[in-house]
Amino acid sequence: MQIKKIDLFAVHFPLEKPFIISYGTYPTMPSIIVKITTDEGIVGWGESVPDEHVTGETFESTYYALKHVLAPAMIGENPLSFEKIHEKMDRVLKGAPAAKAAIDIACFDIAGKKLDVPVYQLIGGRYHDKFPITHVLSIDEPEKMADEAEDKVKEGYQSFKMKVGRDVQSDVERIKAVRRRVGDHIAIRVDVNQGWENSIYTLKALHQLESLGLDWLEQPVVADDIDAMVEIKSKARVPLMIDEGLCNVRDMREIIAKRAADKVNIKLMKCGGIYPAVKLANMAEMAGIECQIGSMVESSVGSAAGFHVAFSKKIIKSVELTGPLKFKTDIGNLKESYRIPYIELNEKSGLGVSVDEGVLSTLTTNSNVIE
Repeated sequence: MQIKKIDLFAVHFPLEKPFIISYGTYPTMPSIIVKITTDEGIVGWGESVPDEHVTGETFESTYYALKHVLAPAMIGENPLSFEKIHEKMDRVLKGAPAAKAAIDIACFDIAGKKLDVPVYQLIGGRYHDKFPITHVLSIDEPEKMADEAEDKVKEGYQSFKMKVGRDVQSDVERIKAVRRRVGDHIAIRVDVNQGWENSIYTLKALHQLESLGLDWLEQPVVADDIDAMVEIKSKARVPLMIDEGLCNVRDMREIIAKRAADKVNIKLMKCGGIYPAVKLANMAEMAGIECQIGSMVESSVGSAAGFHVAFSKKIIKSVELTGPLKFKTDIGNLKESYRIPYIELNEKSGLGVSVDEGVLSTLTTNSNVIE
């Protein structure tokens, strides 16, 4: 089997409300959808949601890389040869993991459809039956975040990820307000997205937060300051998670060697797709470090890919893949699998997602075909 044609679609997904984190506000979610067609007529879908603050890839640079470098290099390749696919992508283009993730995901979708099995069967089989859904609270005023959390508890949510990272004191007030409102039995995870910058500000915040029973604190310092994470971990009682500081195998080696985190957040867009994500999970398992599968707020396509990795690995203990719940319009039907407070995957072949090409066409702002 060979890759015959690759279609690229530049899309801006409309959101129910703006997504606000420490370094930006997103009124819509830009995404690049990839459709790979083989000489046997099998179609695989992939997705790339780049973030210049994490991997250095912009929406425009990612589309260019796919159109002019990666997609042309894939024509004629066997989509089931995952190792060779990644070797060739790495040979023709250094870095660019979000661009490569789109190709990777589409190839796994093809492989699952060819063999008539879900993607998770290709990477270890199904281990988890279901995962709790964590609602993500965008940065807002303390009482507004508390109001949203209270409403979501009434809907059945049992865990929250709070986005903070504007300044320490206002962030502490945000976290305290949500804890007061939802009570002690609800799980709260705090994601700073590098916003506290260094260990001094982080330790100042933790001094005020350690009594709140947080599940964990995620990426409080700048991504490349692994030593700051080591210092915080040695002085704090709240578990630490690395996110932006983990993109590839080299990062994972340093994290393991320095015991820099209690948990790691693996994202397909940071590491290059399903195949590299499995490698990172295996490394973490050997080191006894728990994993989460997170996202850059992808559609049904990218989110499903992340779920297949999560459901196949014992060491993956949590997921934060809520893109389909945040979109006004999606191109796929993954939302049907969210049954609050849990997500349960179907057993359909490939990614298990049906893509509505009519909806995709209406959302597309630019497209190209590579043959």
